[in-house]
Amino acid sequence: MPPVARRALLKAAAAAGVAAQFSWAPGGGRARAAVPVAPVADGPVGIRWLEDGGVGAAPGSTFGVPWPKGLHGGDATFALAGGDGKDVAVQSWPTAYWPDGSLKWTAHAVGPGVGDAERFTLKAGTPAPYKEKVEVTRSGRKVTVDTGVITAVIGTDGERLVKSVTRDGGTRIAADGRLVLLRQGDIDDGDTGHAKWERFDGEIGAVEVEQDGPVRAVVRIDGKHRKGSRSWLPFSVRLYFYAGAESFRMVHTITYDGDQEKDFIRGLGVRFTVPMRDAPYDRHIRIAGEGEGFLTEAVKGITGLRRDPGAAVRAAQVKGEKLPDPATWDQRVTSRLQYIPSWGDYTLAQLSADGFTLRKRTEPGRGWIPAGGGGRANGFGYVGGVSGGFSFGLRDFWEKHPAQLDIRGAAGDEAEVTLWLWSPEAPAMDLRFYHDGLGQDTYPEQLEGLNITYEDFEPGFGTPYGIARTSELMFWANAATPPAATLVDQAAAVRVPPQLVAEPGHVSAAGVFGGLFAPVDRSTPAKAEIEDHLDFLFTYYKDQVEQRRWYGFWDYGDIMHTYDEDRHQWRYDVGGYAWDNSELSPDLWLWYAYLRSGRADIFRFAEAMTRHTGEVDAYHLGQWAGLGTRHGVQHFADSAKQQRISTAVYRRPYYFLTADERVGDLMHALVDSDETFLALDPLRKIRTEPYEPDRHALSIGFGTDWSGLAGAWLTEWERKGPKAGKAEARLRSTMRTIAAQPNGFVQGSGLYDLDTGRFAVAGEPAVNVSHLSAMFGLVEMCAELIDLIDLPDFKAAWLDYCRYFNATKAEQRQRYGKDFGNLLLFQGHSRQDAYAAAQLEDDRLAARAWQKFHDSDGYTRAMKWQRTRIEGPDALEPGYEHPRISTNETALFGLAAIQNLALIGDKLPK
Repeated sequence: MPPVARRALLKAAAAAGVAAQFSWAPGGGRARAAVPVAPVADGPVGIRWLEDGGVGAAPGSTFGVPWPKGLHGGDATFALAGGDGKDVAVQSWPTAYWPDGSLKWTAHAVGPGVGDAERFTLKAGTPAPYKEKVEVTRSGRKVTVDTGVITAVIGTDGERLVKSVTRDGGTRIAADGRLVLLRQGDIDDGDTGHAKWERFDGEIGAVEVEQDGPVRAVVRIDGKHRKGSRSWLPFSVRLYFYAGAESFRMVHTITYDGDQEKDFIRGLGVRFTVPMRDAPYDRHIRIAGEGEGFLTEAVKGITGLRRDPGAAVRAAQVKGEKLPDPATWDQRVTSRLQYIPSWGDYTLAQLSADGFTLRKRTEPGRGWIPAGGGGRANGFGYVGGVSGGFSFGLRDFWEKHPAQLDIRGAAGDEAEVTLWLWSPEAPAMDLRFYHDGLGQDTYPEQLEGLNITYEDFEPGFGTPYGIARTSELMFWANAATPPAATLVDQAAAVRVPPQLVAEPGHVSAAGVFGGLFAPVDRSTPAKAEIEDHLDFLFTYYKDQVEQRRWYGFWDYGDIMHTYDEDRHQWRYDVGGYAWDNSELSPDLWLWYAYLRSGRADIFRFAEAMTRHTGEVDAYHLGQWAGLGTRHGVQHFADSAKQQRISTAVYRRPYYFLTADERVGDLMHALVDSDETFLALDPLRKIRTEPYEPDRHALSIGFGTDWSGLAGAWLTEWERKGPKAGKAEARLRSTMRTIAAQPNGFVQGSGLYDLDTGRFAVAGEPAVNVSHLSAMFGLVEMCAELIDLIDLPDFKAAWLDYCRYFNATKAEQRQRYGKDFGNLLLFQGHSRQDAYAAAQLEDDRLAARAWQKFHDSDGYTRAMKWQRTRIEGPDALEPGYEHPRISTNETALFGLAAIQNLALIGDKLPK
């Protein structure tokens, strides 16, 4: 798919609702690829923009590059050059290492100096001299960051996160950057309203300089929102600065720690103060609508008046230029300036994915005047004047509604800008559980409920306490009111931040994520057919996001689980059939799809899913911190809190491709998540024998449980994190003791000792196989670990599991003395056949893999790859459906297709 310019994508997103979403996870060991890719030599790697347009108005870009094992030593340095061969200043640092100490992943940052260059080459070498540097100093109660163009002073205590932003020798553009929270103690439910609001302000608890240049600086600020003696709603804010930039980026995370019955968020925002130095007619307001649309006004407008100040004067004001001395105007205007209203307040509210309203007023206490409206605003604005002004933007503005932009007091000495992540004009955020329990007080009753609605309910478990949400914002300190084209570029940088990426061929050849993917290959009709089906499925889900309006602050990034063909609707209100919450690894499917294709639309889809599933579907505080929640009507509703959802496996690709620190935090926080098995037994409702969690004998499954733990340990180890030693030891000890079980992975589970990190070896063989065990990243994790850690017994145990899951019951009984029972998901497990076939060079297993892929369950040869039109009154909105498509089967088909093609594509029947 050809790359799409950010400006074109901006237009398309506003006009057609093209979604940008989702995330993925790590993969297994490097297996033999069916279509060999030329090994990466010690030469330049092609780097390109994910979308066309260069860095645009953004402050810079940070990207990740993988390297083959043993190619570069841990102390290697790198040089970047543009397509014209000219050196480009780059800052580089390692993000992962191979076990031999060589570099596995590196991150690289470039500033705005790269301009509109379309392609680059990266190679080992001495980086170009830094003509511009970002400098960070810490003194007293502040941290100062100087990009060479702007200087930001960051507070280390109190409420002012950003004390000031100046440029050009000290001209103050913005000040008092702070966080605002509005709390409501109850919900008005009826035709009378009594709910009261109270305001909390973000209070700094800790500040850390994570990077200090020369190209990129990162400052992290943590704290809570406070009013009086109460502090709640923890926040983590990172500020990103690049050398030579006039802008900076903010990544803002909140974690909900309130009482869902009485702590209702009415508004959540980021606020700055902007000095207004210019005459009211030289002060300008710019608010983006859809596409490249803008409200273009002055605080005191001199266009459209009964008397004309002159064409040149009017044109200058519309352009945002300084007006001539009023003495040179038509004096019939100049002498009456005091009678022209000054409009100081503006509000754009996006309360749904489909509509925004824009209004203004002269001052508080005066009536609001409608100023326009539309469908999907870009979440961008500007306030200032000819002597300088502040641009501001909130990414995914309409997708994560309700959102709002406020400008207040622009007619006075200071304007106040607020970017509302949750609009105070929307109903209060209501996170209460959606039903009363329906009498499900005991485990037997809850299992009966599971058997009818597929929801695993348990009193007290449907809580949002500990879930989080991350938002991205961008700010510019302008020397003057920017021209229209610059504002369009700034808005585009907010909507689609420019991202550099390595070419897919290099990523594949590096052997990362287990080598379970290869570049898209349409060289034969059979391969082309599978590629067509993969494209069909991704496009279908991208379109369903738009058609079904899978948007909203807590929802954007997820997709639904199962379709209801009777209602022509996804089962959004039916227990465990609603939001997918990473069930059966759609995150992995999407990231593998990107890694092999390099497609921008897939990357953005996966990116939004990563932002969602890593934050909203998992707990970051409280007794279940480190666990995620199974699929349900609300993302936190189901009582199955498990490793299989919180797993680092689904976050790793985005982290290594972008070096995103927030996702890095999420993965590091999981290193000690084996402790969660003391807090909650995932099998508590179905155990047939007495069991109490014991620190030295915790029942942990070798499938969905261990794969989640292994993903966190592997990531910490390869990143050389603070607990890398423990992580590596845990990996090796659990791998050895799984392999030592009488039946290896087929044993199903073991008793784990938290202090030694070992499983007790069972005295008797057992057969305990579930069709779910390997479908949450275990396939990918085992393949990767086998490549990294030389433990032949572990490899043999995994290959046995791969060989026998799809075997006949007779073959299973012959090997284990007992068959595996009634299983499902054979198509998804065909990738295990493919892995074993590649490792063992077994053509019989390769043939079985393709047979199970094409003709077992899932999307077989009988699948009709076409959509059906639906319209009213059968559906709420006209669109398309495919009743046969479900997310479980889509994820497994996608992963099996991608991995089978990579491993045994040369064995694909014609």
